[in-house]
Amino acid sequence: MSQEHEMGTLSVVTGCMFSGKSEELIRQLRRAVIAKKAIHVFKPSSDTRSGTDRTVSHSRLEVPATSVDDPTYILKSNSAHGTGITDWVWDADVVGIDEAQFFDHRIVEVVDTLVSWGKQVIVAGLDLDYRAEPFGSMPVIMAKADHVTRLTAVCTICGQPAIRTQRLSDSKAEVEIGGADKYAARCRRHFDPGTGPI
Repeated sequence: MSQEHEMGTLSVVTGCMFSGKSEELIRQLRRAVIAKKAIHVFKPSSDTRSGTDRTVSHSRLEVPATSVDDPTYILKSNSAHGTGITDWVWDADVVGIDEAQFFDHRIVEVVDTLVSWGKQVIVAGLDLDYRAEPFGSMPVIMAKADHVTRLTAVCTICGQPAIRTQRLSDSKAEVEIGGADKYAARCRRHFDPGTGPI
C-alpha cells in the first residue's frame, strides 16, 4: 500500500433490531461492487445466526463475511491467524463491519486505523441494548462518523415506528444473541425495560 493516500471515510448504519441495518449495509456494499471497488466484510464470531462465512439480513440478503473473535485481527494479514484468506484489508477499498456492538472497545481503534489507511468503512450495529442503554462502542463510533443513518423498525404492538429492542424473556444476560425468537421491535410507548415481555 502506498505511503501517500487520501483519508478514508466512516459511515454508520444503526437502529434497533429489525430496522434493516444489515440490509442497508449490504445495499451500500453492493453499490461499491457496482462501482468496481473491492470489498471485505467482517462480523464477530459470536454471531452465528447465519453461519460464520456470511452476513445475512432478516430479508435474506447476504454477502460473504469473515468472522473474527478479536477485532484487531481485521488489521492483520491472514498469516497472523491462519485463515488462508488473502490479505483482505490491504486489497479492500471498502470495509464493512456488521454487528459492531458485539466487539470489545478495540473496535474503535480498528475503525480509526482503517479510515487513516484510506478505507471507506461502513459499520452496522445496534445503538441501544435491550435496556435502551447505549450499546458497547457504538456511541463512540457514531460520534466519530462522517455520516450516520439511524433506521427505525415497526412496533409489533401498535405498528408505529420502533426505536427500541424488546427482549422477550426474563434473562438478565448483557448479551444474548437471537432473532425474532428472543426480541421484538417496540416504539417508545410500548417498550418495557423491565423483567419480561409485554
